[in-house]
Amino acid sequence: MIPYGRQEITDQDVAAVLEVLKSDFLTQGPKVPDFERRVADHVGAKHACAVNSATSALHVACIALGLGTGDWLWTSPLTFVASANCGLYCGAQVDFVDVDPKTYNLCPEALAKKLAKAKAEGRLPKVLVAVHLTGQPCDMAAIYELSRQYGFRVIEDASHAIGGKYQGEFIGSGRFSDITVFSFHPVKIVTTAEGGMALTNDDQLASRMMRLRSHGITRDPAEMTQEPDGPWYYQQVDLGFNYRMTELQAALGISQMERLDQYVAQRHELAGRYDELFQELPVITPWQHPDSYSGFHLYVIRLRLDLISRSHREVFEALRNRGIGVNLHYIPVHIQPFYQAMGFESDDFPESMRYYGEAISLPLFPLLTDQQQLEVVAALKEALT
Repeated sequence: MIPYGRQEITDQDVAAVLEVLKSDFLTQGPKVPDFERRVADHVGAKHACAVNSATSALHVACIALGLGTGDWLWTSPLTFVASANCGLYCGAQVDFVDVDPKTYNLCPEALAKKLAKAKAEGRLPKVLVAVHLTGQPCDMAAIYELSRQYGFRVIEDASHAIGGKYQGEFIGSGRFSDITVFSFHPVKIVTTAEGGMALTNDDQLASRMMRLRSHGITRDPAEMTQEPDGPWYYQQVDLGFNYRMTELQAALGISQMERLDQYVAQRHELAGRYDELFQELPVITPWQHPDSYSGFHLYVIRLRLDLISRSHREVFEALRNRGIGVNLHYIPVHIQPFYQAMGFESDDFPESMRYYGEAISLPLFPLLTDQQQLEVVAALKEALT
């Protein structure tokens, strides 16, 4: 089976983790802040808060932005459920904005129309989670302008996109958002096994997220309500969580970050080869916006079902039967039973549903060999006939 994604763990990575295992710190030591600084410096952000998953990063980001009961969070239907669930964790209500048919990202035109209607109805969002699906950034300049006009805060869910760029700047720089979230899950571009990070240029947001990841506790006298009783003293000033990243994970992340640019370049090379090999096939290959440089976490094709005699499911199953570990990213969140129980209908977001009926994620990872890629192409050609 050729999987759709696979991590690369080198001898350097193993040595980095072993060094921590032999050290005095397995958690809350020097590696986590080192990892945070390396990621922040790479993308051009002021602060980084490492946590145990991107879901945790989304959660603390929402709390830091003041999302709560009576508020609304909006996001894209084409994402993993965490991009929406983070709003529910805070007691907020969740709604969705349909996607652009070319990028599969949240559509700024659809957003503008929905905001105008929401303003008239008195239910504007407090937070918008803009998801960079497959690694290609959303049109953040347009989203940022709308945020200034309507007064909502912006989180970039860049779980797929570390190493990518928008308008010449690395995703995560925070130019057009309040907070950016990265994922370091094993199928992502660089990994810490499980892990995530929230980046911001706002001192207060950074300070609050740091507290929230560790039970809401501070040892900083400037954040306390009284003078410390002694050098042992700490205070809980927020209701926080145990979302800390370990030293082992951070050490792996530091080692992996040394290959980030190489990994993204390799993904682009593989994607370009797919583009060439698929030119004569009845599929739509990923379109890339000229303002963006994708992280290329995923390579998603869409089937031209009007030109083939097999169904979406038949093609998908034929590929799996040939040992090609294809996947589908994602089932639109609004058709999950949990969200349908809130009143969402399948046809609420038609572009997302059209995508769902045609999309297949093909294998894409730096260790994918030329021969394996040719096997994927041959299997797809056979599955389409």
